Amino acid sequence: MRTLPPSLWRGPQPLLLASKSPSRRALLSAVGLEAEVAAAEVDERALENRHLAAGGSLESLAAELARAKALAVSAARPDAYCLGADQTLTLEGRIFHKARDLDEAGRSLAALSGKTHRLTSAFCVAQSGQSLVIDSDHADLTVRPLDPAAISRYLDRVGPAALMSVGGYQVEGLGAHLMDRIEGEHSVVLGLPMLRLLAWLRRENLISL
Repeated sequence: MRTLPPSLWRGPQPLLLASKSPSRRALLSAVGLEAEVAAAEVDERALENRHLAAGGSLESLAAELARAKALAVSAARPDAYCLGADQTLTLEGRIFHKARDLDEAGRSLAALSGKTHRLTSAFCVAQSGQSLVIDSDHADLTVRPLDPAAISRYLDRVGPAALMSVGGYQVEGLGAHLMDRIEGEHSVVLGLPMLRLLAWLRRENLISL
């Protein structure tokens, strides 16, 4: 059995991850931060619609969603440091969402084919119902040209996993086969701008490294 190293968290209260995302929890664990999980109940599409209707930009949407998640969990656990995170995929002024079925995933991949899209990942840490920090970073991913047969072969291989991520791919797995180029930090691609988060935690003396 693998022995986990001692946690680097030194905050006076626990760290809560306001997300059920296995990749975000794994990113935290990899840098020595074991977080409790307390998934946030947020109507993301309703919040997105309000944000855009009020003149908010696509680029700032991930931060708004992360903030809403952190505050939702903080309302129930005001003592804890609540970490909310979110990610958006945009291409040519269009925002993409998780596909509802494999046909929709195929259409998303066809739209991304041969083009460079942007993943924006954001985080917010809240405590006692107040946002302590909100920050974000982005990565630009270029998908290689994909004909219908290539998309079909990919979806046949990955199956329902294509519905778990925006865009229908996971670059840490078979989705890497779809890419020509990735520009940006790996953790940003996976949904949490880790370097920016760690920098803030150090400034606040909340980690011991």
